[in-house]
Amino acid sequence: MVVLLWQSLAFSLAVPIVAAFPLAQPFEPIKRQANGSTASLQVDLGYAVYEGVASCSSRVNTFKGIRFAAPPVGLLRWQAPQVPPINRSQVISASTFGSPCPQSGNSGPGSRQLEAGSEDCLFLNVYTPANASNLPVLVWIHGGGYGLGDGTQNMTEIINANDDGFIGVSIQYRLGAFGFLSSDEVYRKGVVNAGLLDQHFALQWVQTYISLFGGNPQQVTISGLSAGAGSVMLHDIAYGGTLGSSLFVNSISASPYLPQQYGYKDWVPSQSYYAFATAAGCPPTWAYGNSSQAIFECLVAQDTTMLQNASRLVSSSGTFGSWGFLPVTDGTFLQETPSQALAANRINGINHLTGNNAEEGYPFTTPNVTTENDLLAWIHLVFPLLSPTDITQLLTYYPVNLSPDLPKLATSGDYGLTALDVSQVATGPQQTADTIYAESTFICPSYWLAEAYNIKGAGGYVSHKGYKYQYSVVNAVHGSDLPGYFGPAGPNQSPDLVNAFQHMWGNFVRTGNPSIAASIANGASSGANATAGNSGLENWPPFVGEEGYRMVNLNQTGGTEETSVAVIARVNVTYYAGDERRNKLTVVDAESWEGGRGDRCTFWRAVAGRVPE
Repeated sequence: MVVLLWQSLAFSLAVPIVAAFPLAQPFEPIKRQANGSTASLQVDLGYAVYEGVASCSSRVNTFKGIRFAAPPVGLLRWQAPQVPPINRSQVISASTFGSPCPQSGNSGPGSRQLEAGSEDCLFLNVYTPANASNLPVLVWIHGGGYGLGDGTQNMTEIINANDDGFIGVSIQYRLGAFGFLSSDEVYRKGVVNAGLLDQHFALQWVQTYISLFGGNPQQVTISGLSAGAGSVMLHDIAYGGTLGSSLFVNSISASPYLPQQYGYKDWVPSQSYYAFATAAGCPPTWAYGNSSQAIFECLVAQDTTMLQNASRLVSSSGTFGSWGFLPVTDGTFLQETPSQALAANRINGINHLTGNNAEEGYPFTTPNVTTENDLLAWIHLVFPLLSPTDITQLLTYYPVNLSPDLPKLATSGDYGLTALDVSQVATGPQQTADTIYAESTFICPSYWLAEAYNIKGAGGYVSHKGYKYQYSVVNAVHGSDLPGYFGPAGPNQSPDLVNAFQHMWGNFVRTGNPSIAASIANGASSGANATAGNSGLENWPPFVGEEGYRMVNLNQTGGTEETSVAVIARVNVTYYAGDERRNKLTVVDAESWEGGRGDRCTFWRAVAGRVPE
């Protein structure tokens, strides 16, 4: 086994690609015992030796709680991630997850009491098929508004569904104020976007070490949901799109979260910084009375509980559904907003698969928009930089349907009532607000990503491809798609739907193309008709092509009507269960979808500099 020395390493995040990790030597990760069994799985990472856990039932070995960076505590708070300390005194059991990072909710649906977590939380987990060798790798970045969540997502089922054809890695990163505190002082004395730099550091770890687990570092796909998908989007544009395929080849974004992204020392993040400092016992007046110690040094010296409570307080004090600490444009890692970078095709990686859910917005929209005046007041509150002309134009794209007889139902997307009119949970001004938030924050970023990855090189050769889908299985609220690709199936998801979804992701991880066979698209429950007919998914069209803007709509038909409380406990919703459900996966026109969504996304791109996003 090769022992790798860490003390001599230098690491700077001011340049696009750095040798943060020494190159590891090829190493067989399974240490066979004298009797020939493989009960003991040891991997030597140089700085530590970890022992994983074998599973005969799933055929996927797990390595949980692997440290990929030094604990960011004390003087390492709000600093770039550092290499882990050497710990070779004993073999470390990789049977349990590492501690989650300190949690910080938002104003509204995430403002409940949260577990404490630990600042010593920069761990990742590896799911590798038995006897894996040079397999593609799927890296998962969890969501949670950059304030919640952890890396405990079980990736076994999607690996098994794809014939054990790739390796899974789930990562953790600093959250809330610990990961996204920003101001001029933080920039000068530490780093902003610390949580994104943690993710970047973990991707470098994968490049160095995943071969020890049987993975191919040249065939990595990064993925995420919500803020995890937003993180994927930010890695897609990191360092001005100059990284190429050095860290990943493909990327997947499920409901990419794009909140307003300010400059690191703009008024909004600076005010959050001062509010945080005050709540943490380091108010701005501190600096005047203690000339030898500025606010930043005071914060570095505070205990974790004080800082976490301050992070919660600030994050929960904003507009409904908002988060207090978010990524910022820093001029280096993030050189511009996503809308700007994607419009100019300044991207990393080769291919991208992106999706949105049918009803993204309502968990994050103030639930009391009952009149047109309420709607206008909400728009001014959520988008304060829009000009009167912008707002007038916005309302032409989002007219309010005031009909008193509108039913609450899931729209079809391509005919009849649209998302401008109704959803399963709202009508009237409330539905208009929900749709504005959904499209500006989740759906249009998905459109922009799919479009940005359709690039033609010299001679018309397509050098990059972007693919798009919408998850429409009722109730398609934000986040309800997660069981569709990782399992186990939710009550509203048929086995056929989950099987198709998992194969779309799996094929994309392995080949860069999400196309699936007709038998999988139609579903085994269709019996003799499973292989009949062309669903269009056998040759999944790129988002931009000769036929215009095309995407796949993932839905079901049939089943028995049931009622349940939605994912975010706000309303009762209808879904369908039972053995009579059948897949309905179709290629549709993304431009005309939901009453002309393509034009509305063009509007948001036009005003993106004043949102900003």
